[in-house]
Amino acid sequence: MLSVHGRKPARVVVEPVARLMIRLGVTPNQLTVVSAVLTIGVAVVFIPTGHLVLAAVLTGLFAAFDMIDGTVARMQGGGTKYGATLDATCDRITDGALFAAITWWLVYTYDAPQPLVAASLVCLVASQVISYVKARGEASGFTMVGGLIERPERLIISLVGLGLTGFGVPYAIDVALWILAVGSLFTVVQRLVMAGRSPMASERIKAPAGAKSDYSDAGDTGGS
Repeated sequence: MLSVHGRKPARVVVEPVARLMIRLGVTPNQLTVVSAVLTIGVAVVFIPTGHLVLAAVLTGLFAAFDMIDGTVARMQGGGTKYGATLDATCDRITDGALFAAITWWLVYTYDAPQPLVAASLVCLVASQVISYVKARGEASGFTMVGGLIERPERLIISLVGLGLTGFGVPYAIDVALWILAVGSLFTVVQRLVMAGRSPMASERIKAPAGAKSDYSDAGDTGGS
């Protein structure tokens, strides 16, 4: 939801930073890679060691560059197909690193009950599936706009849960992960429904390379 409705309010902060990056000669792809490397580093170093407030603040800060790289690209006349692919790939890696680090901390430091660990694993897997369904649907020509839990919601809820836990608020990470787990599963179904309702949903697709595409003239090859 925020990926659709939250961009306009964020422009006040994002656009001046994007202009600064352009003046410094920083490219959108450089911003994408640096943001991903820093976000992954923070997640895998600070979360497992229990520095949750620091991890939440720094991850939120570095993840914000994900908005800046796209703004820089648009200000320079539009992004490239490679840039979009690189950005999506880095997003998937950073999401995976974040929830892997949270799961590690739950198991080895938080002494979490098994259902909560399972919820964290659901978040880990669902974060990838949500994005894949959208990408695969758009590659098929579907319009896949919005969803209950997208990347901004995923980051905000998980980082708020981490930060509050770091400040000593009981069960903050528990609540955050269960909200994300349930909401993420709902979003997977929601996006599949979007795809299924598309006017192009029933269009035939080409068979993969090496596969027989027409069995209408296939004879009976059975024995006896």
